[in-house]
Amino acid sequence: MNWKIIFQLSLLGLVMAFATISLIPQKIEPVFWLVLVLLSAYIIAKRCPGKYFLHGFLLSLMNRVWITGVHTLFSSTYLANHPDMAQMSASWPLAHHPRIQMLITGPFFGVAFGIIMGLFALIASKLVKKPMAMS
Repeated sequence: MNWKIIFQLSLLGLVMAFATISLIPQKIEPVFWLVLVLLSAYIIAKRCPGKYFLHGFLLSLMNRVWITGVHTLFSSTYLANHPDMAQMSASWPLAHHPRIQMLITGPFFGVAFGIIMGLFALIASKLVKKPMAMS
């Protein structure tokens, strides 16, 4: 496992966690995430020694820790700038406790997106040529 790459790529997730609070509009946020996922999958395929799916999955879990933490700390600002998310979560249990809601749902989103990130990394590993090893 290349923990260094996982941690370094997760820092991009940390930057995105802060950026999605109020800088990146909700309507175009998925585009930013898609670019980040594609970039991460490429780097994992190029730099990791194998276990591409696991690298992608663990990266997503680490990203979810950052995202959940940041969005929980700044929940009122996040929800004010994400009205669709606020409206959707208003119908969930614990609607009056958005921070608790975020802490509970965060791991589920982490696993779901981890599977997606893992698949992207696995597919990228089939498409990307690894650098030749020097002898």
